[in-house]
Amino acid sequence: MEQTSPSLAFSPSTVRVPSHGVTLKSILIAIILIPINCYWVIEMEVIRYSGHPVTISLFFNVIFSLFVVIGANQLLRRFLPRLALVQSELVIVYLMLSIASGITGHDMLEILVPMLGHAFRFATPENEWQQLFVPFLPEWLTISDSKLLQGYYEGDLPLYTTHTLLGWAPPVLWWTAFISVLIFGMLCINIIVRKQWIEHEKLSYPIIQLPLQLTETQPNRLFQNKLMWLGFGIAGALALWNGVNFLYPVLPELRTRVRSFQIFTESPWNAMGRIPFALYPFAIGLGFFIPLDLSFSCWFFFWYWRFMRVVGAAMGLRSLPRFPYMNEQASGGYLALCILGIWASRKHLLHVAKTVLGMDTRRDTSVGVSPGDKALDEPMSYRAAVLCLIGVMAFLVLFCYYGGAELWVMFLFFVIYYMISIAITRMRAELGTPVHDLHYSGPDEILSRTVGTRRLGRENLVMFSMFWFINRAHRSHPMPHQLEGFKIVERTNMSMHRIIFALTLATVLGSLAGFWALIDRGYRLGMEVRAYWPSLSAFGIEPYRRLAGWLQAPEDTLIPESGFMGLGFLLTTVLMLFRMRFVWWPFHPAGFAISTSWGMNVTWSCLFMSWLIKWLILKYGGVVRHRKIAPFFLGLILGEFIVGSLWTLLGIIAGIPTYGFWV
Repeated sequence: MEQTSPSLAFSPSTVRVPSHGVTLKSILIAIILIPINCYWVIEMEVIRYSGHPVTISLFFNVIFSLFVVIGANQLLRRFLPRLALVQSELVIVYLMLSIASGITGHDMLEILVPMLGHAFRFATPENEWQQLFVPFLPEWLTISDSKLLQGYYEGDLPLYTTHTLLGWAPPVLWWTAFISVLIFGMLCINIIVRKQWIEHEKLSYPIIQLPLQLTETQPNRLFQNKLMWLGFGIAGALALWNGVNFLYPVLPELRTRVRSFQIFTESPWNAMGRIPFALYPFAIGLGFFIPLDLSFSCWFFFWYWRFMRVVGAAMGLRSLPRFPYMNEQASGGYLALCILGIWASRKHLLHVAKTVLGMDTRRDTSVGVSPGDKALDEPMSYRAAVLCLIGVMAFLVLFCYYGGAELWVMFLFFVIYYMISIAITRMRAELGTPVHDLHYSGPDEILSRTVGTRRLGRENLVMFSMFWFINRAHRSHPMPHQLEGFKIVERTNMSMHRIIFALTLATVLGSLAGFWALIDRGYRLGMEVRAYWPSLSAFGIEPYRRLAGWLQAPEDTLIPESGFMGLGFLLTTVLMLFRMRFVWWPFHPAGFAISTSWGMNVTWSCLFMSWLIKWLILKYGGVVRHRKIAPFFLGLILGEFIVGSLWTLLGIIAGIPTYGFWV
């Protein structure tokens, strides 16, 4: 596999002493910026329904905030050098903002908060929710007080009163505890696999390239690169022009955003549907750092699924109306990616197991013995990580047990959830796709299809619905950011000490700040009367509408769905076996699994363009030319992110609709 990292051209030539990024300065800056970023994310994604920064693998609000901090830091370096931040401190700010923004965003709290009172507010005799499940919803995890719900949905009522704050406090604190423990479990898993995936397998980690280069301080060679500024200028100019076009439509649009075309109109080819096409500069930039076989697999399998629709129409598979069952095959594919990743790490994991059990006579190298020994500097011992992970699972299962669910069901639920999390993290480390989502394919859907809603029963299904906010999609998943943070730490020669504290603090603060931003905007504006309320309402109604369907028409094991899930697992495994056996094999199993997603539907054309450009550069210019031109593509990402962020800020400050460069 070719080396894709542009940072090789900027790699330091001297060995540095590991530095502590978790300092008082970095923590205080992150504490100040976390609520600002959470508020900004809510304004974009909920109030204005534009931008959607956390549906991208690299959050553009975080890159913009980091860009501003770096600009201020340059002034400090000139006038107050003692107060200036070093690279390790900037890295900690970036990681903490990423974790907090992901928790707040589109696929976590933005779904959870509308769920808390939706069933109580919108239960009617027609939908029969009151008889079906409302009495079974955990009181300590929901809001049933009509006055509290009136303030959130209708607005113009005071939030900061004793009665209101105390009414919201129990579910907010319980869910914050749940989210913090859940994400801490991800951190434990990342600590266990860190050495294998970062130091031994040396995966490519394409997503970290921009923040890694941005945070360099002595000096920042990225900002001195003319090609970077050329890319910045092209992407920024496009975003600027299209933003002006949004305000003054008399100007022609230089469209980069997605649009759809109906290419075929006759059966069976019209089963392909409308074909989306986009040229997002940031997605082309991110795609440039993806290994060629992976980017090829992404756009190739996009077309594979379209042709599968044609095959289904041609064969008249009317008995399988959802053919080719993309969500189900994606579920199987992600589970296979997890197991394949674990299998590839089996020797390392065996060493971890022996270390935990005291059977390995070698020293536990997961514990640092010297602050200056980079190889031995780890955030936590393997034994502590495994014990903490066991404690996390116990807490999560007991949390659900007190919510009314059965222990064995919820144990399976979280095992599958962490398997999907591992697959996403592994995929991000190796593939680095601009977007990933896995809609409607989480452990709740997997268990309801394979076990059957009739066997699971009402209480388990109710708890499944309460966890819709972590299973609807996985675009802002925090686990990949944790592992990418460990990779940045390794690349910048930082110390691992205290990083657990920083990431855990970001989780807690991000959860609390996200709750505050969502509830505050509701009480000020009234979520029920917002212009974009239908979307937010869908987040509240989705799990309960599905739950009502489960309870009104319980089913046993769904044979077609379960079968296609197994097929997705099998095809992913076969693709990996072929990849391991044949060097020339062009298809990567991660491309098969991720190509079913909404994100790939939007960005396949961008990945095709970046794949083609990269292939031509490597073929005719070689690796040296590839390294030299890489900053141009970093500039594409940065330019669109910075100018696009400025448009969103202008709209919020001026109170007007403005251009959103993303979907």
